[in-house]
Amino acid sequence: MKNMQQIMKQAQKMQEQLQKQMAEMAVEGSSGGGIVTIKMNGLKQVLAVRIEPEATNSGDVEMLQDLIVAAFNETARKVDEELSGQIGNLTGGLKIPGLF
Repeated sequence: MKNMQQIMKQAQKMQEQLQKQMAEMAVEGSSGGGIVTIKMNGLKQVLAVRIEPEATNSGDVEMLQDLIVAAFNETARKVDEELSGQIGNLTGGLKIPGLF
């Protein structure tokens, strides 16, 4: 029983460490050759959006919307990859079902 308590404490500590890392992480993704860039943290909260002025010159709102969606999805994918690597480091490479 005491061993189980130690395992639970260790798991809680790992979870707290991961939460902290997720909040501090900053990942960027872009689309359209860098016309739209999005920065988000490991909690997938958008921290910044940068749109190059040339994106508005054409007046093609639909294209700009598509670029924003693509940049967001690319950034979210990069966050998932980064978190997967960090979780692997925390667990010593042990795969935990349901996590990335």
